[in-house]
Amino acid sequence: MTGINLPRKRKKLRPATMILYVILLAGTAVCIVPLYWMLRSSLMSNAEIFVFPPRFFPSTWRWNNYVKTFQNFEALMYFTNTMKILVPCVIGTVLTSSMAGYALGRLRFPGKKIWFALTIGAMILPGHVVLIPLYLTYSFIGATNTYTPFYLAAWCGGGAANVFLMRQFMRTLPREYDESAMIDGASRLQIFLKILVPLCAPIMITVAIFTFMFYWNDFQGPLIYLRSDNKFTLALGILSLRGAYASKWNYIMAASLVMVVPAVLLFAIGQRYFIEGIVLTGVKG
Repeated sequence: MTGINLPRKRKKLRPATMILYVILLAGTAVCIVPLYWMLRSSLMSNAEIFVFPPRFFPSTWRWNNYVKTFQNFEALMYFTNTMKILVPCVIGTVLTSSMAGYALGRLRFPGKKIWFALTIGAMILPGHVVLIPLYLTYSFIGATNTYTPFYLAAWCGGGAANVFLMRQFMRTLPREYDESAMIDGASRLQIFLKILVPLCAPIMITVAIFTFMFYWNDFQGPLIYLRSDNKFTLALGILSLRGAYASKWNYIMAASLVMVVPAVLLFAIGQRYFIEGIVLTGVKG
């Protein structure tokens, strides 16, 4: 009887586990249904979108809508403009927020608690409160209708939330690393670049994903600061598909769906680092 493999008993799902699965499936449906609705609308005629009761499947799958969308949409120009903002801002945000997080999380200097309190305050303060003062400031220095407002925000700290995440993550790393390096004669800059930056890869990737999502989907910023059509980003350029008397919603949905795909792919590729970075920021306060 020693060579016989007995069938294993299947574990019964507990009621609590089943309820959890149902909740997770419901949450998944909430996320997927809007994406499907966008896909379905992009493959319909403009009139069919407004049929009541609504149809869950197109009567005719109009894949040619995507071809017509990009014939009437300056996708390459808007994509290039988006990259002109996104790439420098992602680099600047990751670099400057990690430097600020290093100072607040690892160094001792006068007024450190005050600066950290101001960082928390900036996180709590609604963005709309500073919208008008920022616009007036950039207008005064002649920075409107340029990408300067985006670059300044990214290269001057990269946002209070990103600084906070960096600071929290760096506090989870043992201080013995810094002390050992200082004994060997390393400077603060060398400690930051050669020791802490490699260890902070998860949170830096997390901040990069957050920043990519923000600037890729940002509609308010370009709407306020940019006036020339040849400087519009993808999020703002989609408005060009709207007419004065009628809007081609099937084309708008097609362009919007194409715009969603890179963000979904980026999150799918970096989700392991994203989850690790977010979890470890709460290990030590």
